[in-house]
Amino acid sequence: MPIDKWSDFVAVVHLSDDPQFSEEMEAAARIGPPCLNRVLDFSGVHFVNSSNIAAMLGLRQHILRQDGKLVLCNVVNQILATFLVTGLDKIFEICDDVPTALATIQMDE
Repeated sequence: MPIDKWSDFVAVVHLSDDPQFSEEMEAAARIGPPCLNRVLDFSGVHFVNSSNIAAMLGLRQHILRQDGKLVLCNVVNQILATFLVTGLDKIFEICDDVPTALATIQMDE
């Protein structure tokens, strides 16, 4: 599970399917200040379950408490459909790819 520190303030977390997904989400939460913003790269994820969604919501709350930003990218259609049906597309910011997600974070700084 690679975590790339893109800058002092942004980390890109490259996710995988379970069981690594849960471990990677925990590692993403442990990244400390000043790195407050996270990009979750879903290019290695093909499905999510309820515990994955709970972990994502927990990470989102953790980042928001620190005034950071969380952006998801490379979300496959099957997962995107789950987000649309559950309303998670209104909670998470979703971009097409890592460069777009990074640009989104930088535009908000």
